[in-house]
Amino acid sequence: MPGIIFACAVPHPPIIVPEIGRGEERRTAATIQAMEKLTKELAEANPQTMLVVSPHGVSHRNAMGVLTAKSSTGNLSSWGMWGGEWYFDNDVEFVSALQREAKAADIPLKTIGEKGYELDHGVMVPVYFLSRGVKDIPLVPLTFSWLPLAAHFVFGQALRRAAEKISKRVALIASGDLSHRLLPGAPAGYDPMGKVFDDKLVEAISRLDAKAIMNLDPQLVERAGECGLRSIVILLGAIDGLDAQARVLSYEGPFGVGYMVASVKIESQSQKELHPLVRLAKETVESYVGEGKIPPPPKELSAEMSQRAGVFVSLKKYGELRGCIGTFEPTKANVAEEIIANAISSATRDPRFPMVNAAELPSLSYSVDVLTEPEPVESQQQLDPQRYGVIVESGEQRGLLLPDLEGVDTAEQQISICRQKAGILPHEPIKLYRFEVERYKNY
Repeated sequence: MPGIIFACAVPHPPIIVPEIGRGEERRTAATIQAMEKLTKELAEANPQTMLVVSPHGVSHRNAMGVLTAKSSTGNLSSWGMWGGEWYFDNDVEFVSALQREAKAADIPLKTIGEKGYELDHGVMVPVYFLSRGVKDIPLVPLTFSWLPLAAHFVFGQALRRAAEKISKRVALIASGDLSHRLLPGAPAGYDPMGKVFDDKLVEAISRLDAKAIMNLDPQLVERAGECGLRSIVILLGAIDGLDAQARVLSYEGPFGVGYMVASVKIESQSQKELHPLVRLAKETVESYVGEGKIPPPPKELSAEMSQRAGVFVSLKKYGELRGCIGTFEPTKANVAEEIIANAISSATRDPRFPMVNAAELPSLSYSVDVLTEPEPVESQQQLDPQRYGVIVESGEQRGLLLPDLEGVDTAEQQISICRQKAGILPHEPIKLYRFEVERYKNY
């Protein structure tokens, strides 16, 4: 199952096309050089199908869009480039697979053309460069919607699964410009927050930090006047779970609009191989939430599964905690049974969150922490928040915190959080215990 083997985020200003820019394109030399480099990388990836998400095609407010016609045509004549019509076959096999995956993920998907389709400049400008690296492969035009960003991320995941189901090497091009308000006289007017938005997005893309991009301040996004954010979120969903690294090849804004070219190198042509403990947690949640069934433990238990230990199962959605339940001491016959019980509890019984529903399953990632036996310590000097989890006990009250958590940097913070979780007042005497974990995760 090859799946998504190449991805990139590109701008689409017609002026970078020499036949249109007529000399003005020299002001975007960095962008043009980056597009040429990207073209070579695409050729090396050797895709069989190319997907292009454009902000300027036919779109639906409450549904994603995909071409269902057998072919599309395009030109840039309205921008002053003359030279005939370009013709592209559609990949109807991929489209059918995508329709099935979108339906399964509860993401609305509508056609943007049943009998034919005229490609917009959001497709044609990137294709002007990138088509030099590939010859005679199908092109699938896609458009986004005004549904929440989270829906676009899930749509990206559906793209990846569709590509894997048909076992084709698929390239994904996320077309979109950044802020249109970088300079006085810019197309959408000037706003100093436009540059702030661009800086944040470029930095987050370089780290493939989906959480930072999904949590951008909506007011900042509005003030930026961008058109590429949703295309990029779809890209992030499509590479979720893949071994990927990003490089920002160029960024500039000579005409008051931000142009970013970013290449995403995908090391593996398939999803990262899940560790058996993580796979068991994932399959348990999907079976219980999706089918109402509790799966049995594997028939043959590995050494890790057959031992007895406390286990915590954590669920995340778009990088945010979605559920975490566990046992600090073993309560079942083995780790496999411990994972099954705690995975179900994490999805359905964490009092901080509503129960996970079936539509969320494609968006979840998992981690499994296997705990060592807790040992008492005399003081917080024997704690290390990166290495040790901590248990704080006072009478019948007990609070636990796992190690190596984002934002928890000191033993004092660990103890304070445990007191709060257990309802232990600051002046009440406590006993301290520490433990270590073996952490397995797919995020």
